[in-house]
Amino acid sequence: MQTGYILLFGVFPIFLEGCCVNSNQRDKTGPRTTTIQQHYRVVEGEMFLMPCTNNKVTWHKMRAERGENGDFFFDCGTEFLTQANHSGNYTLLNGIPFVLSNGSTMFLYLQVMDKHRLPCYKDEEAVVTLIASAGGTIPCPGFNCTLSTSVTWYKGNKSISKMHRANCVRNGGLQLCTVSQHDTGRYFCDKHFVEQGVQWTFRRPVAVTAIPFEKVSASPRITLPDVSAPQEVELGERHTLSCRVHFPYEVNFSPQVQWYMNYGDKGGKRNLMQTESQRCNRVTFEEYLVTTKAVIQQVTALHLKHTYTCMASNSVGNSNVTVKLKKKTKEKWPSLISYPIASLLLLAGVAIVLRMKWLELQLIYISRLQSEKVDADEKEFDVFFSYVWTSPHHEAAGLTRSAQSSPNSHDSPSTFEPFNLEHVIDNLRPPEVEIPMVLEDLWGYRLCLMERDMLPGGAYANDVVHAIRRSQILICVVSADYLSNSNAVFVLESGIQVLLQSSTLKILLIRTSRTSACFEQPDSPLPSVVQRALKVLPSLDWNLGQTESATGNFWRSLKKALPKHRVRSVTRVISHDPFGNNLRDQDLRIEMH
Repeated sequence: MQTGYILLFGVFPIFLEGCCVNSNQRDKTGPRTTTIQQHYRVVEGEMFLMPCTNNKVTWHKMRAERGENGDFFFDCGTEFLTQANHSGNYTLLNGIPFVLSNGSTMFLYLQVMDKHRLPCYKDEEAVVTLIASAGGTIPCPGFNCTLSTSVTWYKGNKSISKMHRANCVRNGGLQLCTVSQHDTGRYFCDKHFVEQGVQWTFRRPVAVTAIPFEKVSASPRITLPDVSAPQEVELGERHTLSCRVHFPYEVNFSPQVQWYMNYGDKGGKRNLMQTESQRCNRVTFEEYLVTTKAVIQQVTALHLKHTYTCMASNSVGNSNVTVKLKKKTKEKWPSLISYPIASLLLLAGVAIVLRMKWLELQLIYISRLQSEKVDADEKEFDVFFSYVWTSPHHEAAGLTRSAQSSPNSHDSPSTFEPFNLEHVIDNLRPPEVEIPMVLEDLWGYRLCLMERDMLPGGAYANDVVHAIRRSQILICVVSADYLSNSNAVFVLESGIQVLLQSSTLKILLIRTSRTSACFEQPDSPLPSVVQRALKVLPSLDWNLGQTESATGNFWRSLKKALPKHRVRSVTRVISHDPFGNNLRDQDLRIEMH
C-alpha cells in the first residue's frame, strides 16, 4: 500500500500464536489513572483526545501570561487537531482544581512538540490498513525512538483492555487476532516513560481501516437494465436509460460506467452517450452500488432502430448489457382491475342521484310518462282550479264572466274551435278569470272552484283533499302571490301527495307573467316537496297581452293537457245578491252529444 500497512493473518502464524491464545491486554497506567498532575506530549498537527476521569469534565487552559492569546475549552473524550498554542496547563472549566477521593487534586499539562524535531518521525506510521477475516498488527508510531516503559492502547476513548477481545501488545504494537469491519476507526497509542523524575504520556494517533480483501477477484455485476424485454417508450417524449452496477470493494476505487448507442442491430458503429448523473453508494462492507443514467431528450422513430449498451469495468474486467427500445402501445380498454372499480363507482353515483332526485323522478314518471285510463263518471269534477286573486278589479271581472260570454248567443263559438274568436277569448283578462270561462262555458268541463263549490263550515283540509281526489286534474295558476298564500300552497301540496299516492290525478301549473324573482324563493319558505315539484311538474306560460300566435299555442296546449271526456253543452244562469256577490251557478239544461 502507498500509505499504511497491510498485514495478513497468514504472514504471522507463528508470531501471533502465543498472543491470541490468552492475551487480552492488561489495563495499565494511562491517561485514565488519577494522579496529582498528568503530563502529556503530542505531535503538532496530529489528533489528540482529551482524557477523562470517572466523571465527564471540561478542560480549560490556564493562561500563563496576560498577553497570551486565546482561551481553550475541551470536553474530555473530544478529538481535535493539535497546534503549538495548545501547550500549557489545564484545569476544570470553573477554575477550581479537581479534588480526588484520596484528597489529592488533578491538573493536566499538555506539551505540543514540533514534528520536525522528533527523531524517526514518519507520516505513514499514522495510517494502517487491515484485512478482514485475518489477524493484523497496529504499530505504535515512533515506539523504537523513545525509551518507553509501557504502552496502553485506546480506540477512541475506550481502553482496548476493556473490550474483551483476543489481542495483545508486543514490541509496542497492538496485535488483533481477528479483524472485522468494526475495527475501522482511530486508535491511540500511549507510551509511558519517566523524564527527570516526571511521569510522561506520549500519545500518538493511528487511523485504521479494515478492508474486506486486498485484491479484487471479480468483475462488476450489472443488475439493471433487464435484457429480457425491450424498454417501452413514447415517441416525442423524454426517456431515461438507467444502469445499476454492483462493484466489489477496491482500495483505490474508481468506477467506470458508460452508455453507448449502437447503430444497427449488429452494433457495428457505436457512439458514447452523455451521462446525466452518476451515484455511488457503499451498500455492504464488500460492495459498492453505482447508478448511471443517460437521457434521450426526445425519442424519434430512428431511436427504435438502434440498440443501447451499458458497459462497466474495473481492474479485473468489464461487463455489459444491451437493450432495445419499442414503441409503447396505449391501452384501448382499462385493465381488468379497473372494471369492477368503475362499476362500483358508477353504481354508487347512480344510487346517490336516485336518492337525491327520487321525488322528482317519481313526479316526472307519474305526471308525464305514465298513462292510466280513468272513467270520467267515477269523478265528480273534471278540473280542480286553484288560484289567488291578485287585485280587487280582477275579482269583479270574474264575477261577471258568465254574462259577458253566453254560450247560447248567436256569436257563440264552436265547442272545439275557440281560438279564432277574439270577441269571446280576451287575453287581456287575468288567467284566474279567463281560464274558468273557457273551460266551463265553452268547453263544458266540470270545474271545482273553492269559493263556489265548497260549502263553508266544514273541515277545510279534509274538504280540499276530498275535492282533489274527486277531480281528474288539478290546475294551479302559480304566481308570486300564490306561493305567498298558505291556503294556496296547501292545495298544491295536497295535490302532489295525492298524485304520489294515486296516478289517476294529473297536475298542471300555469305560470303567469306576474311571477317575480321570488317565484322559487318566496318570503315564506315553501315545503320541500313543493319546491322540488315546481321544477318537474308540467307547466304552461300565460302572459297578459301576448301575441295572437302565442295565445293560440297556449289554448291548444291546454286543450291537449285536459282529460278526455264526453262533451257537454251547458247553459247556466248566475244569481246575484244586492251586493253583486255570486251566490250559486245553477244548471238549467245539459245536452249530451
